[in-house]
Amino acid sequence: MRRWSLAGELLGEIVMPRRAAALLLIAISAAAGPADAGEREFERALGEFRKFHRAETQRSGIAGSSFYLVRDGRIVAADHLGEQDLEAHVPVDSRTLYHWASITKTMTGIAILQLRDRGLLALDDPVVRYVPELARVHNPFGDTDAITLRQLMSHSAGFRGGTWPWREHEWQPFEPRSWAQLEAMLPYTRVEFRPGSRFGYSNPGIVYLGQVIERLSGEDFEVYVDKNILKPLGMHSSYFDKTPPHLLRHRSHSYYIRDGKRVAAPFDVDTGVTVSNGGLNAPMPDMARYVAFLLGDPKRAAEYDLVLKRSSLEEMWRPQIAASEDFTQGRMAETTQSGLAFFIDRGRGVRFVGHNGDQNGFRAYLSLCPDQRAGTLLAFNTETRGVSNDRSNRGSAESRIALATDALCEALAR
Repeated sequence: MRRWSLAGELLGEIVMPRRAAALLLIAISAAAGPADAGEREFERALGEFRKFHRAETQRSGIAGSSFYLVRDGRIVAADHLGEQDLEAHVPVDSRTLYHWASITKTMTGIAILQLRDRGLLALDDPVVRYVPELARVHNPFGDTDAITLRQLMSHSAGFRGGTWPWREHEWQPFEPRSWAQLEAMLPYTRVEFRPGSRFGYSNPGIVYLGQVIERLSGEDFEVYVDKNILKPLGMHSSYFDKTPPHLLRHRSHSYYIRDGKRVAAPFDVDTGVTVSNGGLNAPMPDMARYVAFLLGDPKRAAEYDLVLKRSSLEEMWRPQIAASEDFTQGRMAETTQSGLAFFIDRGRGVRFVGHNGDQNGFRAYLSLCPDQRAGTLLAFNTETRGVSNDRSNRGSAESRIALATDALCEALAR
C-alpha cells in the first residue's frame, strides 16, 4: 500500500489532481489553523514575559533570578539572570540553589495527606490528639479540641501569623531550634479568632503539622519528606536548612534592598523547628520535577501515585475558606481562596493553584494552571521591599513579575 503526504507530488509517491490537492490543503489548514494560532499567541506571550522579567530584574536591583515554565511534563523555558553571589561574581545557572521558604508548606500538606491515605489520621481530627501540648494555649472561643488538622492546613485555626517574635540581635537564633522552645511559649499563646470562622495565615500552625508528621512517622520531618517526596520525584539536589559541603558552591546568597541600597542577608540559615514551615532549598530543575508531579501525567500515574494519588492531590486544591483579606499570601487578590496547603484563584477564565515564599531575602513563586497542564516557577535572591498586608504588595518588582506569568496560562487557554 502506498503512503502519501502533502509533498507527495514532489516526492513522486502519488500524483493527485490539482483541484483535489488544493481542497485537501484548505481542509488541513482550516483544521490546523486555530491550534497554530494558539501556539503563536503562546510564543508571543512567552517572549513578552521574558523581556519583562529581564527588564524588571535589572531595573529593580535584583541580584539574581530564575524562571522555568513546565508544560506537559517538560521544561519549555528556562531563564537564569544575574548573579548568585555578588562579591565573587558567580552567575546564576541551573545548579543555583534557592531558598523556597513557604513553598515548603505544600510538601507539609502532601505529607499530611499521605498519612491520611495510609489510615493514620483524618483531616477533621483535633490536633491535640497528636500534639497534646497544644491544650495549654489560651482559647477564649472554647475548647482547643475543636481545632482540626484541616483548619491548620487552610490557615483558619486562629493561631497568630509569626512563629518567633524575637530576632532583633545577631546572637538571637534565626528561628527556634527545638520544639521545647515553642512548647514553653504555648501557655502564652492566644487563639486570635474563632477557629474555622475566617482565614489568618499562620506559620506556627504549619509547625504544629510538622509535629504531627514526626510523631506519626517516627522520623524527623526532613527525613520523612526526603524519603517520601524528594527522592521518589528525583529531587536529589534538594535539602532542608544548612547546605551540605558538596553543594555549597551552588548556594545562592540573598539580599535586601533597604533605603535604596542592597545589603546582604544572613547566609545559609537554619530554620530549626520551623523547617516544616519554610526550610526547603532546591535548584530549579528539581522544582520542575515537583511541578510536573503536581500537574500530573497519565503515563506516569503509577509512579506519581506512590507519592500521592491524584484524587488526594486535587482534594488539596478545593477551596476551604476565602483568603481575600490577607494580601501577604497567595495571589494577593480579593478573589483568593485557601485550599489545603495551596492557594486557589481565577483570572480571565483560568484556574490558578500555587503558593509563594518569602524569607531571608529570598522570594519564590510556584503557580500552576492545571487545566492547561502548565506551571511556572520564579525565584529571586533579592527582596526589593518588605511584605505588608495591603494591596501595595502587588506593586513590588517580584510580584509584578510573578503576576505577569498569568498571560502565559491565558494564552494557552484561548
